[in-house]
Amino acid sequence: MQVVFKIVRQTENAAPRVESYSLEVEPSNTILDCLNQIKWEQDGSLAYRKNCRNTICGSCSMRINGRSALACKENVGSEVARFAPDAEVPEMTIAPLGNMPVIKDLVVDMSSFWANLNAVDPYVSTASRQVPEREFLQSPEERDKLNQTGNCIMCGACYSECNAREVNPEFVGPHALAKAYRMVTDSRDDSTVDRLEKYNEGTSGVWGCTRCYYCNSVCPMEVAPMDQIGKIKNEILHSEIVDESRSIRHRRTLINLVKQGGWIDERQFGLKVVANNFRDLQGLFSLAPLGIRMIQRGKFPLSFEKSQGTDTIRSLIESVQAFEAQSK
Repeated sequence: MQVVFKIVRQTENAAPRVESYSLEVEPSNTILDCLNQIKWEQDGSLAYRKNCRNTICGSCSMRINGRSALACKENVGSEVARFAPDAEVPEMTIAPLGNMPVIKDLVVDMSSFWANLNAVDPYVSTASRQVPEREFLQSPEERDKLNQTGNCIMCGACYSECNAREVNPEFVGPHALAKAYRMVTDSRDDSTVDRLEKYNEGTSGVWGCTRCYYCNSVCPMEVAPMDQIGKIKNEILHSEIVDESRSIRHRRTLINLVKQGGWIDERQFGLKVVANNFRDLQGLFSLAPLGIRMIQRGKFPLSFEKSQGTDTIRSLIESVQAFEAQSK
C-alpha cells in the first residue's frame, strides 16, 4: 500500500516545517520501519531516536497522528484503520514529543524530563540499602505492589501529553510521580514520611495533576501514571504525620460539604480551604476582593439549601469511604 508520511522537521531555535515522503509499505510495517526506509532510501538527514525496536527501551517515542506513542510498536495498518480507513492514499503525521524543546527533527531535549525524575528521589533510601550480611527479602505480595510501576520504560509519552506540565513548569510530571509511588509502596524504603511531605508540596507534586487522563491513555506499558498519582494522594490524605496543606483541605472540605448538603456551600468553602478556618489571615484577606465583587454583582449566596437526594449522596460517600478503609 502507498502511504504519505508528513514529518514535522525542525532545527534548534528554528520554525518547524513539514516535509512529505511517499512510501510503498506493508500494513504490518511499523512506523519505525517506515522512518528507517525514508532515512536509508530518501533523506539521510532525517533525525530520530531508536534502539531496541522491541518496545523495551522507549527511545523511539514520538507523536504519531497527534498522540505520543512508540514508533516501534505502532504499525501502518492499525494507524490507517484508526485515522484514515477510507483514504485512497492515507497520510501519517509524525512530530516530535511535546513539552520538551526540539534539538533536530524528531529528537527532543529530555533534560527537564530526567531532572524532574531525579527531583522525586527515585531510589530506595540509602539507609535501607545498607544490609551487610544478607539480601533484603520481600514477600511475593510486597513485590507484586511494584510490578505495574516497574514496567515504566521512561519513553516520555506521558510527559509529552501532560497538560499540567504544559501550563505549570514546576510540576514534575506523571512519569516522576509514577516512580514516586513505587518508592512509597516499596517495603525496603524507610523514607515514606519524608517522601509524602515532599510530594505534598504546592503544585509541583501530586496536587499539580489536573487528572486529564492523557498520561494513562498514551502509556505503552499500562503503567497508568494518573492512577499512581491518585494512590499517593490517598496515602497523604490518610497519613496522620504529614502536615495538612491547602490541597488536602480542598479535597477534604469538598467531600465533607457535598456529604452534608449534596453540593458545595460556597460560603464555607473559601473560608475553610483558603482561610483555613480563619487561621490563615493572608489567605482570608486574599478572598476579600473576590467576595466584594460577588456581593456587588449579587452572586454571593445568602442562604444554603440542601440538594434533593442528599441522604443518598451521603450514603454513597460513606460506602466508598468504608470500602477504602476495609481494603487497606
